[in-house]
Amino acid sequence: MSKLAVWTAALGTSALVACTANAASMKLTSAEIKDGATIANEQVFKGFGCTGSNISPSLTWTGAPAGTKSFAVTMYDPDAPTGSGWWHWVVFNIPAGTTSLPKNASAGTMPSGAIQSLTDFGSKGYGGPCPPVGNGTHHYHITVFAVDVDKLPDATGDSASAALVGFDLHFHTLAKATLTGVYKR
Repeated sequence: MSKLAVWTAALGTSALVACTANAASMKLTSAEIKDGATIANEQVFKGFGCTGSNISPSLTWTGAPAGTKSFAVTMYDPDAPTGSGWWHWVVFNIPAGTTSLPKNASAGTMPSGAIQSLTDFGSKGYGGPCPPVGNGTHHYHITVFAVDVDKLPDATGDSASAALVGFDLHFHTLAKATLTGVYKR
């Protein structure tokens, strides 16, 4: 039996409906990246043939449900020609009192206790868009997760893979909000 089935059986259908309603109320915005719009060169990766500034965007979120003990932020490109997509940013254990990240937070202004772990570039911190030339439009999903624990239980340091962070988030997400920017070369 899945954890969701056990949880629903234990708490009842009304608890599941309440969780779904909470998820619908969470919102994520950015001054630099608008939902559905092309990502500016300021946020594009510098390397792999791209000449961007690789500055992480500002993010602001609202509507986290009661019981939120921390947040996580990811940026993921499902269109990367890898068979598994491409993780551009993975941040977790962001303190619950945090409701925004300033522009360029990845370069050193992260909230105390937040962990930036490995991206698919093989480094820690933000790595902006840089799809292969002629590979069409890629979609960059930036997601903020409201998490029910202060610290993820399995992803415990900055060498945690995006898959391990995602595993923990699968079992500890109360709500999430996503905005999607696009980019092509």
